[in-house]
Amino acid sequence: MKMVCLLGSPRPKGNSKAMATRFCGAAEALGAEVTTFALNKLKYRGCQACMTCKTKLDKCVLKDDLAEVLDAIREAEVLVLATPIYFAEISSQLKAFIDRTYSYLVPDYATNPRPCRLPPGKKLVFIEAQGHPDESLFADVFPRYDSIFKWYGFSDSYQIRACGVFSKGDVEVREDMMKVVEETARKIMKHPG
Repeated sequence: MKMVCLLGSPRPKGNSKAMATRFCGAAEALGAEVTTFALNKLKYRGCQACMTCKTKLDKCVLKDDLAEVLDAIREAEVLVLATPIYFAEISSQLKAFIDRTYSYLVPDYATNPRPCRLPPGKKLVFIEAQGHPDESLFADVFPRYDSIFKWYGFSDSYQIRACGVFSKGDVEVREDMMKVVEETARKIMKHPG
């Protein structure tokens, strides 16, 4: 099973990365082939609204570091998005990537029953590290992005959310969270399709 993991945190040793690393390690131990991209290390721009992906090409026209990421996701069966919650939202690094996924949509996406160029049936794993311990805060983040990827044809989605993990290393001592991370990887690998 091919997986692409996108690390959305600017922190190279942040809590969302720790969860994603544990998830990917557990999946690899069960046979997954994982490709990981640390978005903060890449050079790319957000969507330019040029509409070339709707008029002249079937993919994004921008030739930057995100081109390889967008191509890798086409081939993957599982997409792992890992992000801290900053100012009630996903990281700007991850948001710029999501904006560029506009290129996956067909020109008549608003009326087409199959609006996305990606093969249907992919799985989404959405990993969130939230400093604030109140789970009722920012609970709207996952449903918003889940609906976008469902529209893209993703069949299953899994949320892994740790609240109250603010400082470096906080999530790594939370065995309850790390157990959820590993169990989610096992569940996906057990039911690949």
